[in-house]
Amino acid sequence: MNARTVLVTGDGGAGRTTAAAATAVRSARRGTRTLLLTGDHGPDDHGFRLHGTDPGAADAHGLGSLLGHTVPAGRPVEVEPGLAVHRFGPRPGADDPAALTHFAAELLGTRPLDPEEFTALPGAAETALLRALREHVADPRWDLVVVDCPPLPVTLTALALPERLHRHLDRLLPAERRAARALHPLLAAVAGAPVPPERLYEVAGRVRAAVAAARTVVEDNATTVHLVLPPQRAAQALRRARPALALFGHRLEALLVNQVLPTGSGDPWLAALSARQRDGIEALRTAGLPVRELPHLGREPAGRDDLAALGAGLAVAPRPPGPAAEPWTVLPSGADAHGADAHGADVHGAEEGQFTWRLPLPGAERSDLHLVRRDDELVVDLGPYRRILPLPAVLRRCTAAGASVRDGALLVRFTPDPGLWPRRRTVG
Repeated sequence: MNARTVLVTGDGGAGRTTAAAATAVRSARRGTRTLLLTGDHGPDDHGFRLHGTDPGAADAHGLGSLLGHTVPAGRPVEVEPGLAVHRFGPRPGADDPAALTHFAAELLGTRPLDPEEFTALPGAAETALLRALREHVADPRWDLVVVDCPPLPVTLTALALPERLHRHLDRLLPAERRAARALHPLLAAVAGAPVPPERLYEVAGRVRAAVAAARTVVEDNATTVHLVLPPQRAAQALRRARPALALFGHRLEALLVNQVLPTGSGDPWLAALSARQRDGIEALRTAGLPVRELPHLGREPAGRDDLAALGAGLAVAPRPPGPAAEPWTVLPSGADAHGADAHGADVHGAEEGQFTWRLPLPGAERSDLHLVRRDDELVVDLGPYRRILPLPAVLRRCTAAGASVRDGALLVRFTPDPGLWPRRRTVG
């Protein structure tokens, strides 16, 4: 059984590493076997470092000083009973997309690059995160894996890679081409028919298996997101982050507000600042998500006891593992927009004239959305983010008739195409 997984992300400088470490220490001290995963962040905390940086650099400015323990890269290190930390980073030849490069070279009939020609390529850090998730979430030593993720845009890009790579592999080597593999010797002998080399199938198979394993972790019901928000601009940060997370189907479980000041100060300036924080936190509670506060200690946290104090309210609730429920729902004409799922069902809404494809996008603005129907896919742009979704079978026989945003959801309307939709026969 896979471990419960919590992805801790947010804006740069919001306190993601502190919140992740506090969550991990709190869970470990309550008897949960916990692994804290962290990328090789630099002191500026803008994302992953590339391979080859000084292994001690992150300790001097971040997680090592927080935990009061050196955290070398490359392997999990136990920092106290029940708590281990693994600081991962790209590995040349392992996390660089070398396999895909070989795959493309064989597809094009060119010579692949030699291993010594590879350096860290764009996408290597995101691939390293997915590898760490794939390996450690399935490790029976851990009940909980807490991931200190990079800022939200980088995290979303990394978590979207398995779905995107799966789509690219299907386009490069579709099912009918894979089925021809069994006929490879015969096709090669008859009329010189061009067929992919056997090596192509082997490389594609390995990449496909790795992508599927990573995608299983990302899409599992037991994988959730804890969003760290700065108290000064918490509402604005949530408005940007929540629809983006929903677009990719990530389960936002809790809002963590960092560096919350105490109330009742006799200093007028501190009292006013605290009052503004409280107003912002109360506004967050209207979002319908748990809001958890990390108090300001009056100094930088240092050591695991400080982290335990910060994490007192950061309990991680159990969740059943397995595929998460599909957030998209297909509703026949006249159904309540919050009604039951008809995804994939051959319902008779066509007779009433329309289907609606519904995706919850809380906080999304119509001006930020752009939709394009392309063959059997729907391309959804939300600000800087894009997701390409395959249409359910029932909608592939329809034409797009319009879209709207209502009650925190994107509603895409489809009208059955008379040339493709089967007519019901009348008996009598």
